[in-house]
Amino acid sequence: MARAHESLCWLKRGIVVWGSAALVLALSACGSDPARPGKGPGPHFKIGQPYKINGTWYYPEFVTEYEEVGIASWYGSSFHGRPTANGEVYDMYALTAAHPTLQLPSVVEVVNLENGRSVTLRVNDRGPFVKGRLIDLSFAAARELGFARKGLARVQVRYLGLAPLDEPPIRPGERRQYAALACELPQPERLVC
Repeated sequence: MARAHESLCWLKRGIVVWGSAALVLALSACGSDPARPGKGPGPHFKIGQPYKINGTWYYPEFVTEYEEVGIASWYGSSFHGRPTANGEVYDMYALTAAHPTLQLPSVVEVVNLENGRSVTLRVNDRGPFVKGRLIDLSFAAARELGFARKGLARVQVRYLGLAPLDEPPIRPGERRQYAALACELPQPERLVC
């Protein structure tokens, strides 16, 4: 009886040790570093932990509704071909964007309030990290909205839903339907903290 009890104690210790190790590994995988995008398993759904850049804290969260007005900027060739925060590759000629807190990848509609032009695009990166900026668009998106030369524009950003992982980049002039995406959630095993 004593041997059975001793074996049971060792079994319980093993479960606790291995369970703790698994928990530590899982939590360490959730630690994202927005300053070093692309860490992780290729293109993936991502929310991320709170993070601090240039003295400002950002708090990513899963949202089902989002609409904000603010300043948009754009980023181009120095990031072209580099990994984005959710593991996709940045293409300055696709309609994409960076947002500091929205889940990735998301689909948003951006309206240039200065000229009324709008574009639907994929949010797959983190940024901008400049005070007073709401969203950082790809060169193609800024061109579609008519502010690529100016550099900044006052815009309205409205969340439409999650973007499918297996979808090719949205190209200028291309239209896609996203009405039902707000109700779709990624499979839990495909969601990276």
